[in-house]
Amino acid sequence: MTVLITGASRGIGLALAVHAQQQKSDVIATYRGHDKPAQQGLEWHRLDVADPVGQKDLSAQLAGRPLSLLVCNAGVFLDRGHRLDTGYPADLWAQSFAVNVTGVFLTIQAFLPQIRAGRGKIALISSQMGSDTKAPGGSYIYRSSKAAVLNLGRNLAVDLRPEGIPVGVYHPGWVQTDMGGQAADITPQEAVTGLWDRFAALSLDNSGCFECWDGRPHSF
Repeated sequence: MTVLITGASRGIGLALAVHAQQQKSDVIATYRGHDKPAQQGLEWHRLDVADPVGQKDLSAQLAGRPLSLLVCNAGVFLDRGHRLDTGYPADLWAQSFAVNVTGVFLTIQAFLPQIRAGRGKIALISSQMGSDTKAPGGSYIYRSSKAAVLNLGRNLAVDLRPEGIPVGVYHPGWVQTDMGGQAADITPQEAVTGLWDRFAALSLDNSGCFECWDGRPHSF
């Protein structure tokens, strides 16, 4: 089983990559910075998911490598703590959507040949912050971008169904990472163990799902 995970240099992405490796998968992991992560046993490639040229170049490098699973995990949360009356500048919207939404689409588009060859699955890491039914206010950019990812995933599930490619969208939980903070509910290991089970259960029968890390259906 060959798995490609974007945004795997830290947090949930790194925990997922390590867990996949422990499950005897061949793991292709991407990172955005200039320094290759030190985690051993993973095949690392530098990738800015918002760069279409970089996406095409990496896809070309991985030509002939069928994928069993593509995990679109790369994301940013740039508007934490912004105030409605003074924050949320336009460039922050553009940066966030470039990574969180456009980046997801470009990744899927670039690696469709490998997914088709491997009869693989696509998993999108979104958030309950993108749910219309959980809207406590604030973090408008991040919430909007994750809502867009949810919409993107559900529409992709429709278009890719005839090819036998299932697409799932997942809330990883409130996780104790740099993004989630140490007051979060669950550890990265708890999150990724649950997510891995969700990926295994993903099929055409539940394609288009929006699920929590522990298997509970999430409201849209």
